[in-house]
Amino acid sequence: MTNEEILQTDSQLQILNEVNRICESNDIHIWLRGGWAIDFLLGGITRSHEDLDLVTWVSNREVMEEALVKEGFERLPISDRQTDFRKNEVDIQFLYMTQTDGSISPHNLPEWLWRADSLPPGLYQLNGISMRVVSPQQLLEEKQVYEQIGRKPRDKDQESKRILQKIIEHMKN
Repeated sequence: MTNEEILQTDSQLQILNEVNRICESNDIHIWLRGGWAIDFLLGGITRSHEDLDLVTWVSNREVMEEALVKEGFERLPISDRQTDFRKNEVDIQFLYMTQTDGSISPHNLPEWLWRADSLPPGLYQLNGISMRVVSPQQLLEEKQVYEQIGRKPRDKDQESKRILQKIIEHMKN
């Protein structure tokens, strides 16, 4: 990584730690998704990342948004299923989830069903931060769904799929 990428990574980890602390103090469970989720699953940083992708239940939305804004995060509403935040030049995306009749899906997007085991309770550690992480099976399925709906695969997506397949295989053994 370049010096700029190292500084960006450090800033993202500081912000992630702050978001995690704020959510924990409000009894809000959050899960990492995207590239940082893979890094936490591996216990090491694999590459630089553009942003922080997080998931929580839609029922946490109001309290979480108020708490983050109170701590200096800029709130950038996107839709009823996502809110973005920004602080210290770090972008954070929160996807809000709903559980109905045992099925998990992004809020008001019931056609995108997630696996029943997609939001496990376990914690993963990286650089002194403990986080819940979207299951590797769900992370892999998300990458596959993007391709199915016509999103052009990026090099980092192909690499993420390869890593996730290895993680899933390792978890089976």
